[in-house]
Amino acid sequence: MTGNEYQELAIRTCSIPYDCKTDRLRHAVYGLNAEAGEVAGILQKQYQGHLMDWEHMKKELGDCLWMIAEACDALGTDMETIMQMNIDKLKARYPEGFTVENSLHRKAGDI
Repeated sequence: MTGNEYQELAIRTCSIPYDCKTDRLRHAVYGLNAEAGEVAGILQKQYQGHLMDWEHMKKELGDCLWMIAEACDALGTDMETIMQMNIDKLKARYPEGFTVENSLHRKAGDI
């Protein structure tokens, strides 16, 4: 499945009307933070004696992905465009792969 195929299928379950882009974006951003918190909570439970629940982790990561799909849709873009933009940014920042030097000394405007 491609990122765009995922996005198209995921958006079918969005409850916020298509023309409410600002609300969709807010929902996606707040939801992504909440879902990322759930991912962190699974790891935190290990400090309370719980076994690592890898299947639960995978499901919560899927929920994070759903929120990213909603954010892309609200912004009028698609996941594959965002995926490519991110890879292009990383290739420019780390042309030979990650280095501490390139991480510490980014070019102006590199966000």
